[in-house]
Amino acid sequence: MGKVASSMSMSLDGYVTGPHDSREQPLGEGGEVLHRWLGPAGTEADRAVLQEMLDGAGAVLMGRRSYDFCVGDGGWGDGGPVGDTPCFVLTHHAPDPAGVPEVFTFVTDGVESAIAQAKAAAGDRVVGVHGATAAQQALAAGLLDEIQVHLVPVLLGGGVRLFDLLGADPVDLVRDRVIEAGSGVTHLRFHVSRP
Repeated sequence: MGKVASSMSMSLDGYVTGPHDSREQPLGEGGEVLHRWLGPAGTEADRAVLQEMLDGAGAVLMGRRSYDFCVGDGGWGDGGPVGDTPCFVLTHHAPDPAGVPEVFTFVTDGVESAIAQAKAAAGDRVVGVHGATAAQQALAAGLLDEIQVHLVPVLLGGGVRLFDLLGADPVDLVRDRVIEAGSGVTHLRFHVSRP
């Protein structure tokens, strides 16, 4: 089975969106700066990191908030964040299936079930965890293997924090890669250390 990996752009003060994120502004006010490296401002090193993630993706785990903010017109269109790659959405209540793109499966029985389903769909490829809450739940359940942080040199001062609700116990990480991309973004990769 493949690994479960979170990969998100983050400001130096720990935010993955700016303040007041919404359907109209999924990255919040000023949060678009976090994803500049994904576009024309990105360097060859940035593009290589992105391509590695796309090539490895076998399934996506996300929260309902990410789905609601980004599905359909003005967002991902008829696919998910990685096109036709299967997406498993953590939710308390599944929406009416009418109009829901086929790539999405709604999981109402917890993160363990969602990750098991995503791993079965991904096979030996990566289950990419999309969104702060989904990453925090996977980490708390002991099911997150890797954390990639694309550290953007900006202080947003508010928004959604990547590591806001971790609990009292420390989480040991082993850094295994640092890429200074030349765009100002530093790509960091850590493996979650388990006893």
